[in-house]
Amino acid sequence: MDLLCHAYSNNSDDDEQEPKRHKVAPSPSNPPNPKPYFPDPPPRSNQSVDFQAQAPLPGRYISKRQRALLVPVATVSDPVPVTSSYTASGSISDTGLPHDILSLLRNKAKGHLNLKQLPEKLSVALYGHTKAVNAIHWSSTHAHLLASAGMDHMVCIWNVWSRDQKKAHVLNFHNAAVKDIKWSQQGLFLLSCGYDCTSRLVDVEKGLETQVFSEDQVVGVIKFHPDNPNLFLSGGSKGLMRLWDIRTGKVTHNYNRSLGPILDVEFTINGKQFISSSDVSGSNVSEHSIIVWDVSRQVPLSNQVYVEAYTCPCVRRHPFDSNFVAQSNGNYIAIFSASPPFRLNKYKRYESHEVSGFPIKCNFSLDGKKLASGSSDGSIYFYDYQSSEVVRKMKAYNQACIDVVFHPVIPNVIASCSWDGSLSVFE
Repeated sequence: MDLLCHAYSNNSDDDEQEPKRHKVAPSPSNPPNPKPYFPDPPPRSNQSVDFQAQAPLPGRYISKRQRALLVPVATVSDPVPVTSSYTASGSISDTGLPHDILSLLRNKAKGHLNLKQLPEKLSVALYGHTKAVNAIHWSSTHAHLLASAGMDHMVCIWNVWSRDQKKAHVLNFHNAAVKDIKWSQQGLFLLSCGYDCTSRLVDVEKGLETQVFSEDQVVGVIKFHPDNPNLFLSGGSKGLMRLWDIRTGKVTHNYNRSLGPILDVEFTINGKQFISSSDVSGSNVSEHSIIVWDVSRQVPLSNQVYVEAYTCPCVRRHPFDSNFVAQSNGNYIAIFSASPPFRLNKYKRYESHEVSGFPIKCNFSLDGKKLASGSSDGSIYFYDYQSSEVVRKMKAYNQACIDVVFHPVIPNVIASCSWDGSLSVFE
């Protein structure tokens, strides 16, 4: 009966009694304790006890509850400081601009500058990136602002002619290198993309990231639709191209033809087609390196446009003519017809500059009569569009000049960026 009572008693391991010990006769080496040891009662829920300070006597039995309480509590370290995703070190307002620049911008440079003039001298040098700059873009609605995308994960907003701090804002929303940037035609919104497999839309005035468009590939290039600013095209490392709708944040069209990494995309003048350039090459020819697509039907209209054994890191359409050009890794710029059958002009090309494997870009002037290109030798080359002859070569950097962009309002101003992380504005 005693065994049954003990077996079904209410005592648990938490209330275990101390096991009996054999009495030891006192001796000089084992003197009797002057006071018996009584463990302190367990703390209440609103009490805090330092159990490390109350170490049990050696050899004493410890219950499960006491063992749990004796486990050292993990200390919370000081929080790691987080770098702000938005830093405003200057103003993006045009109120601090010199009077002559402000007058040109507000009057659209009418009756002041000759469209035939080319930049001749360095006007502004901009420093702030710690690594190579991949792309730059002037704002068409706020033409005193220039945006730059860098390998240092940063997007910088430059108030180019400001008398105060020229690096107005720094955007750190990407957690990897930024490959491309484009200003929206709807005010102070900037779209960027990069190695973190996202495209990000930022309200520059408020410093807020408004939308994130995530993909399963590194996004290397983005382009707004020329007629609908709510649509933009993205191309990535897996050869996938997607047409996004900013209003819904979703993909409306997919363009896939098992291509290599997309190097560039460009809409035609009417916005009904676009040209893609991809890094796909065979042993002797570059198959499908340049493809013309139908935007709405999502099908290629021609995939044998360029069959030379080079890839093209940049594609640009002419602002007025039905032509487009492609920067070739063969150290020249090829010109194509932008209407069917999209043929390569075999009798004209723009050569003298060097590409040497860098993502060198080119761009047309406002009137379309000049074509400017960066070069791996650090120079900017200006070509006559009709004759394809070099009209000016201007040394800009010690390292490769990656991108060159004509100003959207002042025709004889051009911005450029370098592989060493610096930017320059010439006039």
